[in-house]
Amino acid sequence: MEIPENIQQQLNQFQQLQQQAQAVTMQVQNVEVQIQETEKALEELKKTDENTEVFKQAGTLLIKVEYNDALSEMEDKLETLELRKQTMARQEERVMKKLEEMQSSIQNAMQGASQ
Repeated sequence: MEIPENIQQQLNQFQQLQQQAQAVTMQVQNVEVQIQETEKALEELKKTDENTEVFKQAGTLLIKVEYNDALSEMEDKLETLELRKQTMARQEERVMKKLEEMQSSIQNAMQGASQ
């Protein structure tokens, strides 16, 4: 049985959407790893004394920074990552919902074509 042109186009769109969903999922996972790393670094920073020398990485260099500046920067970074994760999670949710809708539409079209 040959697949009608319109169903073939829907299948192609479905595959593209699956790839998009995989990319978004990977981005969400990447941000989650960054959040965990930042939380751990922030936790360690808070364990230290304010008079402790603190360095931050800038490319391949370590640069001395003030404790409070480092603390503030880490907290800002964590907040930004959390917001990015929320945004990506919403995007992931929309893509998954659209995938489900397309799958249902394709199944219905295939059943209609086979009859």
